[in-house]
Amino acid sequence: MLNISNLLSFILNGHKINRNEAEFLVSENTDLWDILHGANQLRRHFKGDTIGLCSIINAKSGACAEDCKFCAQSSHHSTNVKTYPLVDKTELVKGYERTRQIGANGFSIVTSGNELSDDDFDSLCQMSRELITTYPAVSGTSPSSSAEDHSTPYLCASLGQLTVSQARKLKEAGMRKCHHNLETSERFFPQICTTHSYQERLDTIKNLKEAGLFVCSGGIFGMGETWSDRIDLAFTMRDLNVDSIPLNFLMPVKGTVLADYSSLPPLEILRTIALFRYVLPDKNIRICAGREKNLRDLQSWIFYAGADGMMIGGYLTQPGRSAEDDIRMLKDLGLKFNHTPLF
Repeated sequence: MLNISNLLSFILNGHKINRNEAEFLVSENTDLWDILHGANQLRRHFKGDTIGLCSIINAKSGACAEDCKFCAQSSHHSTNVKTYPLVDKTELVKGYERTRQIGANGFSIVTSGNELSDDDFDSLCQMSRELITTYPAVSGTSPSSSAEDHSTPYLCASLGQLTVSQARKLKEAGMRKCHHNLETSERFFPQICTTHSYQERLDTIKNLKEAGLFVCSGGIFGMGETWSDRIDLAFTMRDLNVDSIPLNFLMPVKGTVLADYSSLPPLEILRTIALFRYVLPDKNIRICAGREKNLRDLQSWIFYAGADGMMIGGYLTQPGRSAEDDIRMLKDLGLKFNHTPLF
């Protein structure tokens, strides 16, 4: 008989759950509290009680030609988002220092658009190399090992579509990790974006892996997708063998197509997080944009639901809550993190 206890034992013994078992997890008839209890055990077994923290800089903002319905930076929408070209080294250093100060062990450079121009790409690689010269420990830090010294955060990039050659250049320039979300299932993706294909996103992830980079890829929930779409995305992540899965929850932005969408119920979000932990028990699962607005008083429950990391310090075009509050939450929960903040 299918139940959480048997499923948990099955996973802890090294087995992978199937589609039918994943559907059991999202069924309203399956007790959520049992699911969360099991998800927490899986997190502690595979990832321990050390929480990974990452922070980002919006290094090139707005004027994106893609039509993603959720995105404030799309030129297809009328939003108040700031638009500016690729930032210079001074701004990157400021962002990196801020990452160290708030206690994050990963610093991600994010740019708008489906791909960078050759000039911007070369400039970013050069700035990455100069950043490593300023902070030598960057080049020796792994985003997947808690045994390393994380006093100097590793470098990550989210630059849109990338070839194998570009990915290798990024690695040579000091990047240890690259991010490229699939956003949702292949079936639902055309309802969210029409200016590029799902296959292009899959190709970029495969290119990153071929280049030997750690890969971060996840999605956004609350865009009208079904539970079946969420299960599809989780199994696609497993098939691609990505290293880190960021889970975002829609923050509706005025002027976008999804501006009037309602927030997901907090308990549905927790079940979604747990689903990904059961399907991907040994991977990094990080909770990112939308946790403050959507989870409200249940933010601390993300770890009981199976998450082992989160983004702190705000998002691309939306603020988060203070890093001090997030660090205090971890301390109150008795959880560890890889870097001691400076405040």
